[in-house]
Amino acid sequence: MARFETINLEFDKPRPNVATLTFSRPNALNALNSQVSEDLRKAIEMVEENRNLRALIVTGDGDKAFIAGADIAEMVKLTPPQARNFLYTLQHLLNRFERLSIPIIARINGYALGGGLETALACDIRIASENAVLGLPEVTLGLIPAGGGTQRLTRVIGEGRAKNMILLAKRVKAQEALNLGIVTSVVPQTELDAEVDRTLDTLLNLAPVSLGAAKHAIQIASDEKLISGLEIELDEAVRCFQTKDLREGMNAFLEKRKAEFSGK
Repeated sequence: MARFETINLEFDKPRPNVATLTFSRPNALNALNSQVSEDLRKAIEMVEENRNLRALIVTGDGDKAFIAGADIAEMVKLTPPQARNFLYTLQHLLNRFERLSIPIIARINGYALGGGLETALACDIRIASENAVLGLPEVTLGLIPAGGGTQRLTRVIGEGRAKNMILLAKRVKAQEALNLGIVTSVVPQTELDAEVDRTLDTLLNLAPVSLGAAKHAIQIASDEKLISGLEIELDEAVRCFQTKDLREGMNAFLEKRKAEFSGK
């Protein structure tokens, strides 16, 4: 096992030639911050270097959250240049993550909001427990999804449905996420590991080279639009960091009160 401050990476778990990456900030519902980004970079490097891996499972510590979003207490302090650096790093890491040559299974065991859903969208197969809640609620903070959410969610469910979720800050339960096509299967929490295991049974009986080749070919279909779209997403997110509304939205979240936006 490779233990970082906020992430655990276990090789040969739950079976040989499979790794499990667990976001582990249970007291913060596994929220993303700069330390998570650094730990994720190291974990991705270790996965890239391990030529024996056939699949990767990604999940969150505990039974409440996959990743509940970004750490607002850290983000509210960021200047626009700092925000650009943080968000660019997250985009870059999720691009590297998505481009791993092995299948990635998101084991969504609870809240997958904001950066959590963006992380899941960078995975290939998304399996959710019945108690999972998914969404990109950044506009309630005066921000926009900026870890690839505007781009990947639109690719997965289409422009109209993506606008409905993002512009209305809509959170959906697991079954609705299945109906929308965001997740590929939904099972009771107690059966989540068994469903992941059944998926591994299928993947590990297929040719690794062909799986990697198919994954790469599928990604090529939209990579050019993704890269240009991510640049626009980043620019718009940094523009939000220049507003009073973003500070109001994030402080209201931290103070557990309703935000009063002024359009400034």
